[in-house]
Parts: sequence; structure tokens; C-alpha cells
Amino acid sequence: MKKINLAVTGCMGRMGRQLIKSSKSNSNFKLVSLTENIKINKKFNGIKPEPNTEVAFKKSDIIIDFTIPKCTMEVLKIASKLKKRVVIGTTGFTQKEDKIIKNYSKKIPILKAGNMSLGVNLLMYLTEIASKSLGDNYLSKIFEIHHKHKKDYPSGTALMLGKGIAVGKNKDLYNLIGKKFLNKKNIPYGKKINFNSIRKGEIIGEHEVKFSSGKEIITLNHEAFDRRLYSDGALTAAKWLMKKKPGLYSMRDLLNFS
Repeated sequence: MKKINLAVTGCMGRMGRQLIKSSKSNSNFKLVSLTENIKINKKFNGIKPEPNTEVAFKKSDIIIDFTIPKCTMEVLKIASKLKKRVVIGTTGFTQKEDKIIKNYSKKIPILKAGNMSLGVNLLMYLTEIASKSLGDNYLSKIFEIHHKHKKDYPSGTALMLGKGIAVGKNKDLYNLIGKKFLNKKNIPYGKKINFNSIRKGEIIGEHEVKFSSGKEIITLNHEAFDRRLYSDGALTAAKWLMKKKPGLYSMRDLLNFS
């Protein structure tokens, strides 16, 4: 079977380095390009990192991007011109940037996910079901913990779970986002979804959704122990995306949750 030529952006980041390791042991892929926004003089897997350019991505079949929104926009502009598929694991996009990504997906296949884990995407699905079943009599809030190096908050995964609550209520997430707290011990429930983000240590990721009626509390949660969980998920997404037409896809499409 012909291997898929892979490009990894932000190769010096935590996920970039993990993707290099995971792709090396995955027989479906051949790593052909690494990019980074700073000058790197050494090689990784025989490949020297370079800036995001048409030359950098020309030999690739697909690009996996775990960077920052500004970099992702740059990558999508090039990928769209070269007709390259893109898997986006970057988080922290604005509503305007989300619309730009959707426009690019009319030209190329894009899979975008705030989290590449099977378990987290199942959690989002269960959150939808719970939100729909419990209705407006239950208030909700979301709690998440990540390592001290993570800058954006709430996390992309927390916002995914917020979207699960919104979908269950048949409402738009942006109209349901409440207060965003950072490093608080506890936060209140509200008519909108309140988020509490903790940044400490080297924690990979913990997420919790709570529903309360005032008489009972229902909790759904997920805890990640190994970063490879995300890189393996991204590679699975990349392989799946190779057979797709232009469009904006999610891990839910891949996992075929009804």
C-alpha cells in the first residue's frame, strides 16, 4: 500500500514532537515535511524544519496542524492553493476564524477537532444526550485542567463539550457561553454555561461536565494519561480524510456517532 506523505506544522511543540514519534511507528505514513516559525538548525527524522511555504507542503498529501490560530490561517491559505488536505487540532479560534475555516473547506477537505480522543468525542455525544434529556430545568457548568504551558482557556475540548450542551438544547454555543474563570476552586452554575479552567503542573487533560437541578447533580468526565492518545487520533483522522471530498469534518463524522 502506498504511504501517505505527511507534513507536520509546529514540529517543536508538544503535539508536533509527539506526531513525529507516532508517525514513525505508523506504517500508513511517510513524514516528508516539518515546519516551524523559528529557525531550527538540526534535523528530525532526517528532515530539517522550515517555514510554512508552498515549497514546504508541495510533496505532502496531508498536513496535520497543532499550532496557534494565526499559524493555522497561514497553513490553510497555502493548503487551499495547493489542494492539500488538513487535519486541525489547533484550538482557541474566534467566531470569525471559524467562518474562515468553513470557507476554506469548500475547496479542500478539512477535519477540525478540539480533541482527537475517541473517549472525549464519546463524552461530547453523551453530553448532547444528557442536555437534551434533562432540558432547561438543569443548569450546567464545565471544568477542565491542563498543564501550566497551555495558554488558551477554556480549552478547545471544554468548548466542544459546551457545544454538546448547546446542541442538546437546540441552541447556538456562542449564545450560551457564560463566564470564563481561571484557576478558581469552584464556580457557580448559571443560566448560561460557565467554564472553570485550571492550569498547573504537566497534566495532559481532565474534563468534567456537571448538570444540576438543585436537588441532584449529574457528572460526566474524562481523564487523559498519555499524549499519544491525541497523536494517534490525529493520524487516524488523516488517513480517513484522504478519501473525503472538500468539506468540514469532525471526529464525530469519523466515529459515525448517530
